[in-house]
Amino acid sequence: MFGVLAYLKPYTKWMILAWGLMLIELATELWHPLLMAKIIDDGILQHDFSVVWKWGSIMMSTSLIAFMAGIANSFVAAYVGQNYGFALRNRLFEKVQSFSFSNFHQFPTSSLITRMTNDVTQIQNTVFMSLRIMLRAPLLVLFGTVMALYVHFKLALILVFTVPILLLFLIWMMNKGMALFKMVQQKLDQVNEVMRENLTGMKFIKAMMRGEHEQRRFTKVNEDLMNRTIRSLQTMELSMPVLLFVMNIAIILILWFGDINIQIGSAKAGEVVAIVNYATRITSALSIFTFILIVFSRAKASARRVSEVLAVNIDLSDREETNYETTIKEGKVIFEDVHFQYSNSQVPVLKNISFIAHPGETIAILGATGSGKSSLLQLIPRLYDVNKGRVLIDGIDVRDMNQEMLRKQIGFVPQEVLLFSGTVKENIAFGKEDASMEEMIEAAKHAQIHETIMKLPNGYDTIVGQKGVNLSGGQKQRLSIARALIRKPKILLLDDSTSALDLKTEAELLKSLKSYTCTTFIVTQKVSTAMKADTILLLDEGALLAKGNHECLSKSCALYQKIVQSQLNSEEKYIC
Repeated sequence: MFGVLAYLKPYTKWMILAWGLMLIELATELWHPLLMAKIIDDGILQHDFSVVWKWGSIMMSTSLIAFMAGIANSFVAAYVGQNYGFALRNRLFEKVQSFSFSNFHQFPTSSLITRMTNDVTQIQNTVFMSLRIMLRAPLLVLFGTVMALYVHFKLALILVFTVPILLLFLIWMMNKGMALFKMVQQKLDQVNEVMRENLTGMKFIKAMMRGEHEQRRFTKVNEDLMNRTIRSLQTMELSMPVLLFVMNIAIILILWFGDINIQIGSAKAGEVVAIVNYATRITSALSIFTFILIVFSRAKASARRVSEVLAVNIDLSDREETNYETTIKEGKVIFEDVHFQYSNSQVPVLKNISFIAHPGETIAILGATGSGKSSLLQLIPRLYDVNKGRVLIDGIDVRDMNQEMLRKQIGFVPQEVLLFSGTVKENIAFGKEDASMEEMIEAAKHAQIHETIMKLPNGYDTIVGQKGVNLSGGQKQRLSIARALIRKPKILLLDDSTSALDLKTEAELLKSLKSYTCTTFIVTQKVSTAMKADTILLLDEGALLAKGNHECLSKSCALYQKIVQSQLNSEEKYIC
């Protein structure tokens, strides 16, 4: 909780101002019962209405001042709360941006979304409440009791015994509530996860006619959230009846013993009224405590979840001796006895991988699903670190390079194509922010997508729906390839990025790539693609089974021969 509150430091002066305004309200509220006692004892009972008018006017004036202070306090509290929420959400987003691929395995995407939205909002609202009423309530309870003791010590002892018991009860309820609302937030994560999956796969769900199944799945997690929230709120709401019951008994005792003390002359009517007034104000403050407990319990659970993200240790960072000016001049890539496994797995993904990719060569990576092809590719831009061995670019270990400088010189097209909401032009320029229109057109032409773009309603200014929903699979792949080519990279990584292209378009694409002076790695399942490469790496269960060109492997590798024969037979059947 305290780690999250550290982001309030820039707003310290505003918070002090808010609390100062709140204290003006509090002082007025604590003073009024004394003025009321004076009006009753010295004015009404003495039939001196000048006293009533005098102190009544003072009460009205101070009430107006308190009213204005309350309005100002609300504005300042809102300013601090909104700015704090903005800063905290920005810091969370910045932290997530710095995550390595391994760090992303620690949190589901839906959970990160919930933490950056709902959880931050909970904390933000709590900051507002703390500046507006959250601190005022306990101070009113404390000083209201003190003022009651000042008015009549014996009668106020009833409050002295009652209030601490209720405070201990409320603290116990708060701790219980924190655990309950943490579970509520986890249920909300599950709802967001189902929603995200459903909205992302809506076309597939409709094609498979699985709408009713998805509705049932969502209803279940939504019902779990509802039931958990109801149970949590019901538990917290129990505090209100208990609180009112105990405080009402205390007020009855004050009136009873007050009447006795008035009769024997040890108390005045105004004093009894003042203490009852303090008791009712304390009751009101304790009632607010119930609401505060719910807000604070949820905020504390949310703060812990946000802190978990902020406290994540980034397991992939630049070394102190990193060369920040490293430039890839040739694009020579060497793997030296590379071993790799994911942090959340005990099974090695890559074992004893060694090869050399010379500058300008095209390297095809072939193998069955799960053989480690994509993992091998991701080690080059250092999206993961090797467990053993080295990955060298132009003779320099990638771990000795600055990550930003390294990745800016590499063109990367992931297996799962990702396009952003915006125009076609903006999506291509994502690869190079300051790209000119000429550069975009050149990259699009080489990616075999320029003619398609020109046929769109607004050409390069056509809006691409989220994830490229209004484009075909092949169009999305070619657009993402254009995004990588616009960098004119020294190393180009294509992770199964031509799977949706027909043979003619793919051949034209591979031919156009030859105009780039870069080392190209292509993960593929197609022998027809691999045949055009200078070197083929054949992976099998994480091991490099064979390497060489098509002719070499056709003679020396039985598995490659089997793959070639299988695909050629399939093509023949398809033609027939």
